[in-house]
Amino acid sequence: MSPRKPVAVGDELEPFVRETGFANWNRYAAVNDEFVPIHMDDEAGRAAGYPTAFGMGNLQWSYLHNLLRAFAGDDGEIVRLSCQFRGPNTKGMTVTAKGVVTAVDETDGAVTATLDVWTEDQNGTKLAPGTAVVRLR
Repeated sequence: MSPRKPVAVGDELEPFVRETGFANWNRYAAVNDEFVPIHMDDEAGRAAGYPTAFGMGNLQWSYLHNLLRAFAGDDGEIVRLSCQFRGPNTKGMTVTAKGVVTAVDETDGAVTATLDVWTEDQNGTKLAPGTAVVRLR
């Protein structure tokens, strides 16, 4: 295993990108038993005030989790993750999970990074802003 490059405030994480739609939502719903009409039917989504059906909020959470797992590596640990769901991911949208390191602490040989994380649509509108703490080994 190659040594981890040093982490510094301002470092940006490699984005995690997904096109959203029924294929993604159906896989997520199957695993989580979440076959809710607003996520599966455009008419139900429109009745709820959206242009189409829309993805589960926790699917955006999973995108953030994938972003952080890639950053942490096999030996790292996601200590804390929180976000606020502020916008839906509607059918055909590109959702990108992003992050930037805001603080770094090194104690007893372990590096802990604090990050601002978020998902955004293809226009850069933040959908689920949050924060995370990751311990790197």
